Amino acid sequence: MKFSFPTIYPITDTAISGLSIPEQVRRLIKGGASLIQIREKRASSREFYEAAAASVEIAREDGIRIIVNDRVDIAMLVEADGVHLGQNDLSPIHARELLGKDAIIGYSTHTLEQAEAAIKMPIDYLAFGPVFATSTKDDPDPVVGLEILAQIKEVAGNLPLVAIGGITPDNIHEVLKSRADSAAMIKALIAEPEKISANIADLLSIRAYD
Repeated sequence: MKFSFPTIYPITDTAISGLSIPEQVRRLIKGGASLIQIREKRASSREFYEAAAASVEIAREDGIRIIVNDRVDIAMLVEADGVHLGQNDLSPIHARELLGKDAIIGYSTHTLEQAEAAIKMPIDYLAFGPVFATSTKDDPDPVVGLEILAQIKEVAGNLPLVAIGGITPDNIHEVLKSRADSAAMIKALIAEPEKISANIADLLSIRAYD
């Protein structure tokens, strides 16, 4: 699936923001988000399903795409635009069979070898990281650093490369200059809930050459 990938790829987190997923989605959309990943590691399946359904309904009003983290089943049930998968989740190959050709499928990788294997799969973007140390995962993979991003982009080719892990307004220029097409961000966007809309609006104005 071909689509224009945003410079900033926001990801929700209820524990960090203190807000429900649908409310985070509202505020991110107000700030200009066009693609939002909804992520929930602590809620029950039923709670996540209800939040995902509400988020998709909100997003559809403005033509915004919603990507569900990990849960292919919930993405199918709420008719989300796609799913973001990790190394321990359902294979992108099987996810594509379930979601169809029009779904957006993203895949997290943490090594060059994983990235090389991923580009042979039916995915729409390649995520790589953690670029910097991150506190948003309970058991994060080893930090990969900036130097390898350009190498991973060579592997990815025309496939959008999303850098993830510990990205902030202070280091995002370095990330984009290292040839990442997009930066996935959580804490830097949503930790102060009253500033979510302003935060993403400011960051969306950034370009690698700024």
